[in-house]
Amino acid sequence: MSRFWSQVARDLTPYVPGEQPKIAKLIKLNTNENPYPPSPKVLAAIQAELGDDAARLRLYPDPNADLLKAAVAKRHGVTPQQVFVGNGSDEVLGHAFMALLKHEAPILFPDITYSFYPVYCGLYGVDFIRVPLADDFTINPDDYCGQTWNGEQCGGIIFPNPNAPTGCLLALDAIERILQGNPDSVVVVDEAYVDFGGATAIPLVDRYDNLLVVHTLSKSRSLAGLRVGFAVGHPALIEALERVKNSFNSYPLDRLAIAGAVAAIEDEAHFVECCSKVITSREQLSTDLAGLGFEVLPSAANFIFGRHPRHDAGELAKALRDRSIIVRHFKQPRIDQFLRITVGTDGECQALVDALREITA
Repeated sequence: MSRFWSQVARDLTPYVPGEQPKIAKLIKLNTNENPYPPSPKVLAAIQAELGDDAARLRLYPDPNADLLKAAVAKRHGVTPQQVFVGNGSDEVLGHAFMALLKHEAPILFPDITYSFYPVYCGLYGVDFIRVPLADDFTINPDDYCGQTWNGEQCGGIIFPNPNAPTGCLLALDAIERILQGNPDSVVVVDEAYVDFGGATAIPLVDRYDNLLVVHTLSKSRSLAGLRVGFAVGHPALIEALERVKNSFNSYPLDRLAIAGAVAAIEDEAHFVECCSKVITSREQLSTDLAGLGFEVLPSAANFIFGRHPRHDAGELAKALRDRSIIVRHFKQPRIDQFLRITVGTDGECQALVDALREITA
């Protein structure tokens, strides 16, 4: 800590991203990356954007990323005016905290959820209340309805669906109950993993002007290295995000990211094939781990969340690491005995199961 730090920097507790270790022959199941490559059309689009001499890189990209907004709008049956794009969904979420969730009243989110939410609250000075998950680690929509703060409604609500790190899915009718119970508060549904088994809430945006749905291309589109995210909502919500974005960085997406993202969104066949393979592998992995005595929560994501009744999660993670397999262990109340395991290829999943069979024997 330096005397030159601002008070904001002094008070922050930064987000800690998943480890990216440099270990030879590593089986990496800790950061929920897609085990399959992106559409071949992505590389072709990037190469076409570069041209023969990459001269286009001397020019700024389109600050509005109109081609990408149009692709998202077409894919989801909305208008481009209902679409916002940014440098990964984390940036989109960050702008949402500043533009839509920073009010006098606290916002609500689950006590076990994406750990970036309280970080953004600290960065932007947003008060918050953690709402406990049910005993089975699901979100109870009634816990988010009728909440008041000094006689006023909450300042906003945010949660992932499926939730992270649990993988549990909230049905669309339950999301509607939350929207109906909070007509004067923005509800942000973070759908980073919805393509692996859930139904998106995007069709609800035309009926609820307080709904913002956030997506990423990092997971189901296999583009974690390209950094593209988007949000869909009422044009008034999108306008607020644009105002914050253009007060922070007018060019969040580079030319190559825009071109690659458009190609990924337009290749529906590749998207469906990859998601289907991940879902099939997830169900098999869940069955295999249950056979080893693990309690595995129902998952609609590209990861599973489980614990073993006789083995400490931290010790299991260490034993796996010793075998060049890394998974995510969260050392926080209620879930410190769980491991979050990304669904890899069938070969990687089998190697994990074999290792755990040996460790737990």
